[in-house]
Amino acid sequence: MLECICCKSDTQAIAKTEIPSEMVKSRMLKVHSGHIEYVFECLKNNPSKVRNIKSYLKTTLFNAPSTYDSYYTAEVNYDFHGTE
Repeated sequence: MLECICCKSDTQAIAKTEIPSEMVKSRMLKVHSGHIEYVFECLKNNPSKVRNIKSYLKTTLFNAPSTYDSYYTAEVNYDFHGTE
Protein backbone atom coordinates (compact mmCIF):
# COMPACT_ATOMS: atom_id res chain seq x y z
CA MET A 1 0.00 0.00 0.00
CA LEU A 2 2.77 2.38 0.92
CA GLU A 3 4.52 1.72 -2.36
CA CYS A 4 1.34 2.67 -4.23
CA ILE A 5 0.79 5.79 -2.14
CA CYS A 6 4.39 7.01 -2.54
CA CYS A 7 4.63 6.20 -6.26
CA LYS A 8 5.83 9.16 -8.32
CA SER A 9 4.81 7.90 -11.78
CA ASP A 10 1.66 9.14 -13.51
CA THR A 11 0.05 5.69 -13.66
CA GLN A 12 0.25 2.36 -11.86
CA ALA A 13 -0.58 -1.13 -13.08
CA ILE A 14 -3.54 -2.66 -11.27
CA ALA A 15 -4.69 -6.01 -12.68
CA LYS A 16 -2.65 -5.30 -15.83
CA THR A 17 -4.51 -2.02 -16.37
CA GLU A 18 -2.80 1.35 -16.11
CA ILE A 19 -4.67 3.46 -13.54
CA PRO A 20 -3.85 7.11 -12.76
CA SER A 21 -1.67 7.23 -9.64
CA GLU A 22 -3.92 9.77 -7.95
CA MET A 23 -6.85 7.36 -8.18
CA VAL A 24 -4.73 4.50 -6.82
CA LYS A 25 -3.49 6.68 -3.94
CA SER A 26 -7.03 7.79 -3.13
CA ARG A 27 -8.30 4.20 -3.01
CA MET A 28 -5.37 2.95 -0.96
CA LEU A 29 -5.89 5.71 1.60
CA LYS A 30 -9.50 4.51 2.05
CA VAL A 31 -8.40 1.00 3.04
CA HIS A 32 -9.01 0.22 6.72
CA SER A 33 -8.37 -2.82 8.92
CA GLY A 34 -11.66 -4.46 7.89
CA HIS A 35 -10.60 -4.29 4.26
CA ILE A 36 -7.26 -5.90 5.09
CA GLU A 37 -9.01 -8.74 6.95
CA TYR A 38 -11.28 -9.16 3.90
CA VAL A 39 -8.25 -9.39 1.59
CA PHE A 40 -6.65 -12.06 3.79
CA GLU A 41 -9.93 -13.99 3.86
CA CYS A 42 -10.12 -13.84 0.06
CA LEU A 43 -6.53 -15.04 -0.16
CA LYS A 44 -7.27 -17.90 2.23
CA ASN A 45 -10.37 -18.95 0.26
CA ASN A 46 -8.73 -18.62 -3.16
CA PRO A 47 -8.63 -22.14 -4.65
CA SER A 48 -5.89 -21.38 -7.17
CA LYS A 49 -2.21 -20.77 -6.56
CA VAL A 50 -1.28 -17.08 -6.53
CA ARG A 51 1.83 -16.75 -8.68
CA ASN A 52 2.44 -13.03 -8.24
CA ILE A 53 1.50 -12.25 -4.64
CA LYS A 54 2.53 -8.59 -4.89
CA SER A 55 0.26 -7.98 -7.87
CA TYR A 56 -2.57 -9.97 -6.27
CA LEU A 57 -2.39 -8.00 -3.03
CA LYS A 58 -2.10 -4.68 -4.86
CA THR A 59 -5.20 -5.49 -6.91
CA THR A 60 -7.27 -6.83 -4.03
CA LEU A 61 -6.37 -3.90 -1.78
CA PHE A 62 -7.21 -1.46 -4.59
CA ASN A 63 -10.60 -3.14 -5.08
CA ALA A 64 -11.36 -3.76 -1.38
CA PRO A 65 -13.18 -0.46 -0.68
CA SER A 66 -15.60 -1.12 -3.54
CA THR A 67 -16.12 -4.89 -3.05
CA TYR A 68 -16.03 -5.27 0.74
CA ASP A 69 -19.70 -4.52 1.47
CA SER A 70 -21.03 -6.66 -1.40
CA TYR A 71 -18.89 -9.62 -0.34
CA TYR A 72 -20.16 -9.61 3.24
CA THR A 73 -23.77 -9.01 2.14
CA ALA A 74 -23.52 -12.07 -0.10
CA GLU A 75 -21.99 -14.10 2.77
CA VAL A 76 -24.83 -13.12 5.13
CA ASN A 77 -27.45 -13.90 2.48
CA TYR A 78 -25.85 -17.30 1.85
CA ASP A 79 -25.72 -18.10 5.58
CA PHE A 80 -29.28 -16.90 6.12
CA HIS A 81 -30.78 -18.88 3.27
CA GLY A 82 -28.61 -21.91 3.97
CA THR A 83 -30.13 -22.41 7.45
CA GLU A 84 -33.75 -22.70 6.33
